[in-house]
Amino acid sequence: MIRRFSAALIAGACLLAPFAAKAESAVVIPPPAAQEQQPASGLETVVLAGGCFWGVQAVFQHVKGVTNAVSGYAGGAQQDADYERVSAHLTAHAESVQVTFDPKQISYGKILQIYFSVAHNPTELNYQGPDHGTQYRSEIFPQSEEQQKAARAYIAQLDAAHVFKSPIVTKTGTMKQAFFPAEAYHQDYATLHPMQPYIAYNDAPKIDNLKRLFPEVWRDKPVLVAEAGKTN
Repeated sequence: MIRRFSAALIAGACLLAPFAAKAESAVVIPPPAAQEQQPASGLETVVLAGGCFWGVQAVFQHVKGVTNAVSGYAGGAQQDADYERVSAHLTAHAESVQVTFDPKQISYGKILQIYFSVAHNPTELNYQGPDHGTQYRSEIFPQSEEQQKAARAYIAQLDAAHVFKSPIVTKTGTMKQAFFPAEAYHQDYATLHPMQPYIAYNDAPKIDNLKRLFPEVWRDKPVLVAEAGKTN
């Protein structure tokens, strides 16, 4: 593992990562073809895994209609929801982001379009850029049968249209998996450390691509976990 080893070495370990692989590129993709049901009142959540949670969190923190985006772990047991264990490949967890959004301002379909287009590369199996291991897998943890159905339909649509050079490997089968927030020092990391080499090379381009490809949902000021009082 080249990106991060421990909280104590977090800054130093990332210095090597920018030179390990080329930063991910955005892909222009169509929106979901399937019509969504009329959104109910209240907020919705979706849990998304797509490599390092720093970058995925940062992308969705800049999306209008998102009220919170929390880095954490999903897919494993509560006792294993610990960064050191996850990084040591000792758990079934994926680094994930719990995105809370207002469906009257942004649709679940638009969230998925951003996820597949700029937040990560859905064709990379168990890795993203310089980060390798099952904890960096591409996976959607549906919070309802409707979310699962929509995600699978969209993946089928994108694969049929060959918008990516390789098939999408995103998993969608783990329903309503418990989400465990990551340690406080991981929250809002891209905003707090914009000049950190890993962030500058791997994650800042994702944020720029969001602004360029999705100007209708872009917001300059990110919604931060610290401001919502959600860190542990």
